[in-house]
Amino acid sequence: MKIGIVVSEYNWDITTMMMARAEDHAKFLGAEVVRTVRVPGTFDIPLGVKKLLEKKEIDGIVALGAVIKGETDHDQVIMNNAARKIADLSLDYGKPVSLGITGPGQTRIQAMERIEKAKDAVESLVKMIRAIQSL
Repeated sequence: MKIGIVVSEYNWDITTMMMARAEDHAKFLGAEVVRTVRVPGTFDIPLGVKKLLEKKEIDGIVALGAVIKGETDHDQVIMNNAARKIADLSLDYGKPVSLGITGPGQTRIQAMERIEKAKDAVESLVKMIRAIQSL
């Protein structure tokens, strides 16, 4: 099972730890991370996902990011658009993409507390790849 990771560099202190958790858990589950793409922010994740989905060797992708609440509702716009496009790409390419992006509406402290959610995203991806491959 060969997977890719697309990770946002925005809030890198958080997302780098999410990426490490995801890589470790993938290895634990017997999945090989063959490509990792770093993008500037969560809004940019869908393009990274699309480019990886085009690779024949990639069975699925984990999208990682941390969307933190600011003074406006910008976090809602970022998260809603990224999540919608990621889901669309998964359907368009027929390959699973798991949503390991925390937020919106979370504080920095809450985002730190949710770093382990990256493992859940990998777990979901592996289960989906197995389900699809069994069809």
